[in-house]
Formats: sequence, C-alpha cells, structure tokens
Amino acid sequence: MKAVMTQDGSLTFWNDTVGEHYHSMTGAKEEAIRKFIEPCRLNQKQDDLVLLDVCFGWGYNTAAALDALHGRHVAIIGLEIDEQVLQSIPHYKAPFHSYPFIQQAMVNHYQKRIDGWNLSILVGDARMTIKQVPSGMIDCIFLDPFSPRKMPDLWTTEFLQELYRVLKSDGILTTYSCARSVRDNLRTAGFLVRDGPCVRRRGPSTIAEKDRQ
Repeated sequence: MKAVMTQDGSLTFWNDTVGEHYHSMTGAKEEAIRKFIEPCRLNQKQDDLVLLDVCFGWGYNTAAALDALHGRHVAIIGLEIDEQVLQSIPHYKAPFHSYPFIQQAMVNHYQKRIDGWNLSILVGDARMTIKQVPSGMIDCIFLDPFSPRKMPDLWTTEFLQELYRVLKSDGILTTYSCARSVRDNLRTAGFLVRDGPCVRRRGPSTIAEKDRQ
C-alpha cells in the first residue's frame, strides 16, 4: 500500500491488489463527512446509537462519526477482511480528533471501550461476519467497499438484504456509489433509494432507507 495525499490534504492509500484508492482523491476526510456522516442525520436521533461500518478500512468513516457525536454514547461495529490495513492504522495520522481512539482499538485486539464509545471490529469476509449482527440493531450503515467493478460480492442483492435485515426501521444506509446496478440491487433488497450529496463530481452519492410500507 502506498500513501497518497488527496486534494483536501488528508491521506488515502493505493491498494495494489485491488487497483484502487481507499478514498476519493478529491478529499478523503471530506468524503467521509459529506457522503457518509452528514446524510445519516445522526444528531437528530436522541437515543444511544449503533453504527455499522462495512469495509472499515482505515477507519475514516468511524472517526468522522465519532467527531460529530462527541459526548454521545455510540457503539460501532466494523467489518473488515484485511488485517494488514488494521495493523497499519496505529502508524499513520489522520485529521480526526477521535482517531487516537481508533488507533488504540487496533492495538487492543480490534476492540475498545471508553467514555461511552465502544468499537468492535469483526475480521473476515463481510458476507459471513454480517450474520453475527442481530436483526434491527443498527441506526446507520456506512457501505464503503471498493467499487462494484472491483468488489462485486459486496454489492449484490443478497448482501444488501443482510444490511436491510440489521437496520432499524428508521435506519439509514449511506454509500458513495450511485451506480445503476447498486441502486437496483438496493431496491430489490427492500430499500427506498434517493440521491445523496454531490461532492466535487457530477454524480451524487446514495442514501437508502427501509421501506416501511
């Protein structure tokens, strides 16, 4: 993996095996905040929050969420297959106030609990580890695999149905992709789909909610 500076001054990394960067080159921090965190409207929820970070990677989406929810009780479940990435997190800096908490979790067997924050990483194929998450538990899902072209298994209707299962009735899923196949699969899985923010590109991101009819 090679560290690369994005346009907002935050680092991303190039994955040689997959052939893609982990974040948008227009801004890794900006992408986490504007495409994943802000659309979830987390501050509008009054109760303790449970978040699911699918393809946890370098932890930017989780860090952005914790920064936005400082002082709130938050439990985050991360799904990640690549232990090399998780073990590398303590050796890099990221522009989030909560990133040291994530770094501590990585050296503590991928778990950390402190001051109302609880982070637990389930290591392995997300198609399998998602089955460990109870139904109707999650307030918001950050769906952040590599692109559908590079990692199609995590954009299938079958996997998205599992995400639908674990989401609360008023929960929200956010993702950077607006690919037609992704949106079609989300709808088939039961989600209502709408445009998310456009962030320095022509196409929008995607917001998906449970169809409660």
